[in-house]
Amino acid sequence: MLSATGSSDRAAAEDPLAALVGLPGVADAVDAARVACEELRWHEAYRRRWREVRAEAGLRGAQASAALDGARVPLDAVRALATGPAGSSSASSTDAVAWGAVRAVAFVERLMPELGARGQAALPPFGQLLAGVHSAVTVGWLDAADVGRVRHDEAPRDLTGLGPAPVGDEVAARLDLLGRTVAATRAPALVVAAVVHGELLALRPFAAGNGVVARAVARLLVTSRGLDPTGSVLPEPGWAAAPNLYLAAAAGFATGTADGVAGWVRACAAGAVDGAARARAVADAVLAGRGARAGTDSAEG
Repeated sequence: MLSATGSSDRAAAEDPLAALVGLPGVADAVDAARVACEELRWHEAYRRRWREVRAEAGLRGAQASAALDGARVPLDAVRALATGPAGSSSASSTDAVAWGAVRAVAFVERLMPELGARGQAALPPFGQLLAGVHSAVTVGWLDAADVGRVRHDEAPRDLTGLGPAPVGDEVAARLDLLGRTVAATRAPALVVAAVVHGELLALRPFAAGNGVVARAVARLLVTSRGLDPTGSVLPEPGWAAAPNLYLAAAAGFATGTADGVAGWVRACAAGAVDGAARARAVADAVLAGRGARAGTDSAEG
């Protein structure tokens, strides 16, 4: 995908994500996402209660992310998973996936900078980050030998609607390229997060749990790279409300064509704009003293 534009420009060769900003509609979409996140930052709730807003948004993001992977659980149940003891061996498969999404959110939130922190957050090496998030997502319901381990010869068990996934040495090689690109790029945070999100969906580097991993890592990147310093933007519920559109855009990215990549980045930018509005609703509720009841209990909310 990193050569999707086919540009021979020297800057694009040095930073393959830089060329993506020039694809049709991408610059305007990136700018709209930036403006929406900047406006959100000045909400009164973020002055003293940003941690509560971030936590509330995280629960909703986990609920919706789990729903996108087929585990539809009411928000109250997700909250119980987050505040109660670790899931038991008798938990349903749906609850296990939802619990994994909650753990993924907790994992990436520990790596997020505090609101107001200066500079870009230092994250673990890319491969280590992916393994950590995947372990958080899948421990307890995936075979122990597959937890946190990049697959090799076996095919992934999830996201089958995105076409065949690579196998063998290509999986590790593309992950390595992605990690090196992320470390070196100076492209806007939205573009970086969209590429990582889309590439993880296309690669499906793990046996299962790839969707939740991709969305959790994307959330971390938009926060750690400064697009959403609040860590509360909520694109996941909008995607869960229209999963076919989400998967169609991801499938377009997986083709590696300029149109497919541009469409995916624009979709991620639209998700950030919608997610900022959803975060504002959570912040309103927190400010009014009803954070635990903010929003709706449905994955679509």
